[in-house]
Amino acid sequence: MFRVKFLLTAILLVLPVSNVFAEGRSLEKLDQIADEALQLVKSDRIPETASVLKYFSSQFLSMTPKDYPFSMDEQRTITVSQQEALRTVQSTSTPLKDKISAVTTFRLLIDAISSNHQPMWTEMEGRMMETFNSAEEALRKNDREKFEEDFSQLLSEYSLIHPSLQVDIAPEKIQKVDAKFSYMQQYDPLAMEAENTPEEMEALRGDLKSIFEEVKKDETDPSLWWVMISTGSIIILTLSYVGWRKYIGSKESENTRKERND
Repeated sequence: MFRVKFLLTAILLVLPVSNVFAEGRSLEKLDQIADEALQLVKSDRIPETASVLKYFSSQFLSMTPKDYPFSMDEQRTITVSQQEALRTVQSTSTPLKDKISAVTTFRLLIDAISSNHQPMWTEMEGRMMETFNSAEEALRKNDREKFEEDFSQLLSEYSLIHPSLQVDIAPEKIQKVDAKFSYMQQYDPLAMEAENTPEEMEALRGDLKSIFEEVKKDETDPSLWWVMISTGSIIILTLSYVGWRKYIGSKESENTRKERND
């Protein structure tokens, strides 16, 4: 009876671990397809890129909650990003650099969902802060042309990672950054009162940095902890069972010896 209970307990512990690995394989496949699409568009192989993006859609739609339980927000974000990438790639009037940007956005999103640790989009921090510093310097020098060029570049870089942020970052933080970008676009920073402009830029800097810092706070994959705990439990149960069997065996041997002596 004890053996049956032990086996049932071990099976129940192993099943969640198996599901984690199954999800990992499904996500890894989607990640590989997205990466292939990016490599193809970078090589200006547009028809092949479109085919791979369509193949991604078919694979994604064929996934069941058992394969990976995407939330409704994740499903919507992935679908919109994939459709936008495909539409941009298939547009004959769109420059290659814009097609690369659209597929890059899609690639970063899939990585954000499939990453166990720090996602690829966080690597944009250095580049974005460098662009921000350049825009801030142009603003300080009252150089309108340079500021508009740098701020436009900063917006483009932020757009690249925006879908990924929707997966990894708290909505209220994204909304704060979106609102500041919208404010800076709506009101000409060079026409603002001198004392307010530096404060607005510094607030935007702080919100951008907080986005990257939030991901760095916890790089440990929860599923990894579950695997470790489950595996440890199975080992403990196994050792306990082996020890129990040895104890029963020794007691039986002792009883046998006593019976012979009697």
